[in-house]
Amino acid sequence: MKVTQVQRFLSIGTVGIWIAFSAASGWAQTPQGTPAAIPAAQAQPPASAGSAAAALESARKAAQNPIASIISLPLQENWNFNIGPADRTQNIFNIQPVIPVKLGQHWNLITRWVTPIIYQPYAVPIPQPSGPPVQYQTGAYGLGDIQPQFYFSPKTESKVTWGAGPLFQVPTASPTSLLGQGKFCIGPTFVALAQPSKWTVGVLANNVWSVAGHADRSDVNQFLIQPFINYNLHHAWYLSFSPTMTANWEQNNGGRWVVPLGGGPGRVWRLGHQAVNVQTFFYGNVVHPQGASPWTFKMTFTLLFPKPR
Repeated sequence: MKVTQVQRFLSIGTVGIWIAFSAASGWAQTPQGTPAAIPAAQAQPPASAGSAAAALESARKAAQNPIASIISLPLQENWNFNIGPADRTQNIFNIQPVIPVKLGQHWNLITRWVTPIIYQPYAVPIPQPSGPPVQYQTGAYGLGDIQPQFYFSPKTESKVTWGAGPLFQVPTASPTSLLGQGKFCIGPTFVALAQPSKWTVGVLANNVWSVAGHADRSDVNQFLIQPFINYNLHHAWYLSFSPTMTANWEQNNGGRWVVPLGGGPGRVWRLGHQAVNVQTFFYGNVVHPQGASPWTFKMTFTLLFPKPR
């Protein structure tokens, strides 16, 4: 299968998931009226309706907490548009399972393992190394650098939930020259949040430095900060503002920062016994290096498993 076909398959597949679950929202909604032919006794909601709503609300709060004590599997598609003079599109598909581990009675260890699968377009298509000369390679497709993250979080009851620990970046990208940085990196990561009433407000931040790797590749010193603000609406819908801002300290001031602005809606469904969270985001990169993407569309589909391991 060609690179462009694989990229198209991933993109169409994610859009299909979103359409399917948008349609499924109708199944989860409570009917707005009762047909006259149905007796009043049968029109009453089941006795478990209140507990089902409470469970859905609990799942929504957990979905908005990066270090909640639940197992989850986020699958995230990122389209970065208008890259370079040819206005190419980069695609990054992140698989990032979150697994909590109990550490005695007072602490949890929240592990998050980010595995990116990347399609990186070339600035200019190049001829294939073999085959008819009319065939061209338009980009590189493969595994990026994986990033294991570990958050130690106290179990104590508090208005503010927090977690901190180490973050690693492993040079697993192939081809390394196009899809990764070729360096083994380490650094601290931290997250804190509060969930008053209908709100979730928090921030996640980390920085990584290269400590080993290919000698011919540039050193890595990168900062990330992600403030997130969610406002919860009716029927498990919510609005989210969560731009991910990054800084490459090895670059000069003209190409150091990427600062997106934007957000989007999300919703949590319970389909049978399975809770899922679906989000869509639009971001405009008001600050970005020359030739980088000026805007991004992101979609996330997350399976939620409320019982911690």
